[in-house]
Amino acid sequence: MDISAISVKIPLLNPNEPEAKIVSLAIEEGQYVHEGDILCTLETTKSTAELIAERDGYVVHLLLSKGETVKAGAQLCYLSEEEDWQPEFTQTAAKESIPTSEQADIPAGLRISKPALMLAQSIDLDLNLLPVGPMVTESLIREFIDKSPEPEVQEFEFNSQELIVYGGGGHGKSVIDLILAAGIYHIQGVIDDGIQPGTSILGFPVLGGREKLPELHAQGIRQAVNAVGGIGDITSRINVFQHLAKHGFVCPSISHPSAVIEPSASIAPGVQVFPNAYVGSEANIGFGVIINTGAIVSHECILDAYTNISPGAVLAGDVKVGHSSLVGMGVTVNLGVKIGENSRIGNGATVKSDVPDGSIIKAGTVWPE
Repeated sequence: MDISAISVKIPLLNPNEPEAKIVSLAIEEGQYVHEGDILCTLETTKSTAELIAERDGYVVHLLLSKGETVKAGAQLCYLSEEEDWQPEFTQTAAKESIPTSEQADIPAGLRISKPALMLAQSIDLDLNLLPVGPMVTESLIREFIDKSPEPEVQEFEFNSQELIVYGGGGHGKSVIDLILAAGIYHIQGVIDDGIQPGTSILGFPVLGGREKLPELHAQGIRQAVNAVGGIGDITSRINVFQHLAKHGFVCPSISHPSAVIEPSASIAPGVQVFPNAYVGSEANIGFGVIINTGAIVSHECILDAYTNISPGAVLAGDVKVGHSSLVGMGVTVNLGVKIGENSRIGNGATVKSDVPDGSIIKAGTVWPE
């Protein structure tokens, strides 16, 4: 890089948590900052840190925005000695961090950050639909996801006991044991985009990646269980549901024999209830929700789609959790509290009042502080 400018990237705050949320942004494109000025404030479930300017300079090619959750190493901006300095590339402002093999797929004139490109590719988004001119960030791609229609949830009508498990990682193994314990379905095999076909997962073969779905559908298999946990990035779990729906698969709810689900509770398709969990009277559990081992979801709770309730979490009565939120292990949520969408409640936290959308509550803390 030209010595007149330096690259500013997101640091790794926690070795066990590769992502951080930009809770505040103190700069804008073209702004002149001094060495030691705060550029942005980052937050994980366990820590908060300020990213400081290492030199004087103009902010050039600011790629990220407030509210984004980004991975360590993501490009924030450049600090340049010259106001009119430009990086030595034309097709994308993040080209230096995008592999050459991926650059060829980017439409001419499109300026897109590396995190945005990775997210767009993970959902098979046509890059030609993106605007040419302004920088396309991860938050803009997420707007496309939010505006896309939810996968159509069909009623469970298919009589066959055959199904596939999508995901062969740690959560996938737990799901396989859950299905075996329930004794209702026969597992045809495992679909995983990152595991070599033929590999055995708890005695079941990996059949291939998502490209295998049309063939399985043609063989008469119509049911699947989404075994991608999505702890680090819920988008990956939602993406699997979308691919399954696109190829004609329905997702039955599954529950362990030791779990207690009251008769008046409502359970949507795709829900997974693990051993010794409890779902109380008139609780309403949305599509694709995970209620993990030993979790308690008390009477009249509402869990919106894709929420993940971790082992040992306790939700008192009339708690509402917004879609795509994570409630960590051992969390306690008081009566009547509402947790906003896309929030992350760290392990062992106590939540005493409502949590705004997109919040990160640190592990072991009390909310509000």
